[in-house]
Amino acid sequence: MINRFQIHVDDVELASLRTKLDQVRWPDELEDAGWSFGADLQFMQELHGYWRETYDWRAQEKRLNALPHYQYRGDGPAIHFIHQPGQGPAPLPLIMTHGWPGSFVEMLKILPLLTDPGAHGGDPADAFSVVVPSIPGYGFSERPLQRGTSVFAVADLWAELMAALGYERFGAQGGDWGSWISSALGLRHPERLIGIHLNYVSTGFRPDLGSGTPSLTEEETAYLDRVAKWRDAEGAYIAIQSTKPQTLAYGLTDSPMGLAAWLIEKFQSWSDCDARPDEVLSKDELLTNVMIYWLTNTVHSSLRFYNESRSAPLHLQPGQRILPPCGIVRLPRELPMPPRSWVERAFNLTHWTTLPRGGHFAAMEAPEQLAEDIRTFFRPLRK
Repeated sequence: MINRFQIHVDDVELASLRTKLDQVRWPDELEDAGWSFGADLQFMQELHGYWRETYDWRAQEKRLNALPHYQYRGDGPAIHFIHQPGQGPAPLPLIMTHGWPGSFVEMLKILPLLTDPGAHGGDPADAFSVVVPSIPGYGFSERPLQRGTSVFAVADLWAELMAALGYERFGAQGGDWGSWISSALGLRHPERLIGIHLNYVSTGFRPDLGSGTPSLTEEETAYLDRVAKWRDAEGAYIAIQSTKPQTLAYGLTDSPMGLAAWLIEKFQSWSDCDARPDEVLSKDELLTNVMIYWLTNTVHSSLRFYNESRSAPLHLQPGQRILPPCGIVRLPRELPMPPRSWVERAFNLTHWTTLPRGGHFAAMEAPEQLAEDIRTFFRPLRK
């Protein structure tokens, strides 16, 4: 069942948030620590002032509600999604999936570029009808309260959702968790997928490396070494979110500044900025993403997704390949990305390109360039 959905937060929730912001207690900081120990104290205090005095949730809520929001309820958890029909002669259905620490708001800039390219200097023949769901346990999607909501379960749910919308065949796109879910869609529902476009291949993804497959190349070995070093230096969040998310969730659920620091530190670390995340994303964008987690009380359920994926990782079994055509776009400030040969072990790779700028949050940081790459990849597949 599909119903229209509108975002509305009760005034009591906003008043409670204001009280908590007024009562913030700050940690100390080493001199000249900057971002080296995590979220920079000076930046977070500046953001706190902006949140209290300038940020306007009601304005953001109105902006979000200008889009067509829906809720789908099938056999699993109720799913919030945006469904924006394309403006063109034959729009191609495309499901775009966000990641962590993002939300569906990652796709707001790129949405009009894909759905109405003719209004943005493009060809209407390249139009997509775009579906942007919220992963179960994120934002306005229902929170699973039982184990089993893995990337494979979400891929099955996405296939169900697209069928309910009348889209028997469609494309899939994503980064972060979106890359896992899009890949799982191609693995489990290859006959439904026109193509898969990814702006990230996870450090946790593994192709079939069993007997009978080619030995690792020097480039692939070097990539795995980079991944190990990156996880040692930056992967503490993966360790705690995949093993003890409940413990972490108490602090993040109770403290809006704690939640903001936990999320925004990744935007600083993973985006194409020199020093501060608001060099590439506005404070309003950063805070609206935080507000989606805070107002829906979904930080714990979002963290649990790491535990689910630890239990059911995207590791291909002997002989498995992801069959639909696949396009990969690389961004200069992305997390460690594998060489082409690593991707070709698992995917039917037909498109491989690099953008001149951008990081992990490509749809927010470089929407025009990412949209053009998505259009280029899918253009020959429309036939």
